Amino acid sequence: MTKPSDLPTDQASPELDENSHQDAPLEKSEAALGEAEYILLGNKMKAPKLPAALYVTATPIGNLKDITIRALETLAACDIIACEDTRVSRKLLSHYGIRSHLVTYHEHNADKQRPYLLNALNEGKAIALISDAGTPLLSDPGYKLVEDVLSEGFEITPIPGASALLAALVPAGLPTDQIHFAGFLPQKAGARVTKLVSLKDIPGTLVFYESPRRLGPVLSAMAEHLGVERKAVIARELTKKFEEFRRGNLAELAEHYANSDAPKGEAVILLGPAAKKELDENDLDQLIRQGLAEGLHVKQLSADLALKTGRKKNEIYKLAQTIKDQI
Repeated sequence: MTKPSDLPTDQASPELDENSHQDAPLEKSEAALGEAEYILLGNKMKAPKLPAALYVTATPIGNLKDITIRALETLAACDIIACEDTRVSRKLLSHYGIRSHLVTYHEHNADKQRPYLLNALNEGKAIALISDAGTPLLSDPGYKLVEDVLSEGFEITPIPGASALLAALVPAGLPTDQIHFAGFLPQKAGARVTKLVSLKDIPGTLVFYESPRRLGPVLSAMAEHLGVERKAVIARELTKKFEEFRRGNLAELAEHYANSDAPKGEAVILLGPAAKKELDENDLDQLIRQGLAEGLHVKQLSADLALKTGRKKNEIYKLAQTIKDQI
């Protein structure tokens, strides 16, 4: 989970020079020397050698214990770890005694770093891609790297683990059969409204990442454009000591955060599905005729309208078939 550029970081260790690799040979990591190790529960563990590939590796979102053994083996054995912020990633690696070579890969240097990483793969090196927290590619610039790696014929291996999206969704108490992840909303109010309006009729639970400092105005905009009664959950400080889930409708939550100091910790906003509109027969008749005119099959049209309106699919199917026969 990428942090927007205006989010604070409480890490203070010095950062590696992200350009140091440009004109200098890569320093030998433990993996290159055949000595890849990590520390688990006070014991030194050997990490098996990795074949050349890009390993998209999930890391903890707050609690350092939320990492898999497979992720530890991968991070210890890879030749290069591409991360967003070396200060953040070094804290995790130091905790587990991992000394793999770190380079930065983020939205500001991604175009410059991709050729370097592709060349490393071509030389037979194993590369781990991690984000500051959670699963890479969810609101971070990793997608383009994955796309380029695939286009060059290299392997991509997922190393699954923690995700703020899933950690917030599971205890939220909102429907999970359909989920739409919208990431971070635009910071400018006008663009934010445009985005929210485009999401209004999407069925299922909506999930957003947000800065705690913007919760007040963002929730107010959501209440105005998505409905004041829409169920919502704000999840903060996930997996940490002061983890919090605040539930209510959008109007209640918007008022709370508008009148409160900005909380700490990145937030996940979850919105329950919009209430399905009750349509009278004339409205339903018009929607059916419109769908048939667009060439939709009766079966597909009935399923789509049942999802949109909450009416029974069989009832819509019978009506649609009758209307089709009359046309």
